[in-house]
Amino acid sequence: MVVRIFDRYLGKQVLSATLMGVLLLSGVMVLGNVYKKLDELLGDTQLPLGFILEFIALIIPFSLIFTIPWAFLTGILLVFGRLSADNELVSLRMTGWSMARICAAVFVLAFAFSSVCYWVNVSVSPMAKDRIKRMFFEVAMENPAALFQEGRVLDKVPGFRIYTGKRDGNILKDVEIIEMEDRLAQRVIHARRAVLEMKPGELDFVMHLEGAEIESITYTDEKAVDKVEFVNAESTAIVFPLSRLKADTVKVNASMKATSMLWEEVSSHQDGVTGKAMDAKDHSRSLTELSKRYSFSLACITFALVGIPLGVTAQRRETSSGFALSLITATVYLVFIILGDTLNSQPSALPHLIMWLPNVLFLGIGGFLFYRLSRR
Repeated sequence: MVVRIFDRYLGKQVLSATLMGVLLLSGVMVLGNVYKKLDELLGDTQLPLGFILEFIALIIPFSLIFTIPWAFLTGILLVFGRLSADNELVSLRMTGWSMARICAAVFVLAFAFSSVCYWVNVSVSPMAKDRIKRMFFEVAMENPAALFQEGRVLDKVPGFRIYTGKRDGNILKDVEIIEMEDRLAQRVIHARRAVLEMKPGELDFVMHLEGAEIESITYTDEKAVDKVEFVNAESTAIVFPLSRLKADTVKVNASMKATSMLWEEVSSHQDGVTGKAMDAKDHSRSLTELSKRYSFSLACITFALVGIPLGVTAQRRETSSGFALSLITATVYLVFIILGDTLNSQPSALPHLIMWLPNVLFLGIGGFLFYRLSRR
């Protein structure tokens, strides 16, 4: 196929619109995610610049998964809407070019962008998710006192809920501690003051409490409150088990596993991390995550096929109209992905097939619309 001037022109228009959309959308998503995630992790704690830069670099792959297909779809709708409104497509059709030939450059871009999405979904994103989860534990190890934020509840450590009224270095004031077991409060401690004591080389640290009021709760077999005992202690101490946080951090879910590991789990029904036999729910999670990575990688090809006829039919120049149409299309597409993620532990719901449903649906609709457009 000879590359004509129009191929370069159309490809450049769609490419520039897509790249601009990726920059704008990624900027919004990255900044929003960085602020939200850092606030969830360590609140107002002053963090090293290197930590923040690494965190931003790890967030970017998540944004690209969504922003590349969305920006590509928006670019197609805007460019083809303008071409249709200016009757440029009619002129090209009069020269004998088929609709497929006119759109050749766009389909080349669709395969190129899908290749990038494939690389991000299959290789980069799982690694980034795993690294982000471990970063919190590493910061907590370097400065455990940073876990306790004024006016916030610390719920990152399994088995504990801790509220801190004020903090000055390793000294906490107006502390409330709830020790949990099986989602039931076993002890509730109100302390006027608490001092954190960390020892080099030891993972767990001691919290010395002053002016503590301790409520010990026991339950019946039906998990109803049986008895509550109150004790006042002017001075006491509890061990804060940071080791539990480490144990929770090293847990790897399906979204954090390498794609090759997921393939092994699906075929062998054995957990790639622990080596234990997987039950039906865990196997379904791995299969669904695997389907999601490959299915979502095809979004650009799907959006190209459905976006071209939609853009031509809309025949509008306004950026807002093209953006709104792309938003509706992308939202419908993502609903199926979210539904599959929600049902990933229910094998009877076939969540792995739901992950492929948006591509099948939109490719069918897009193919039909593109055929009708070509026959006009």
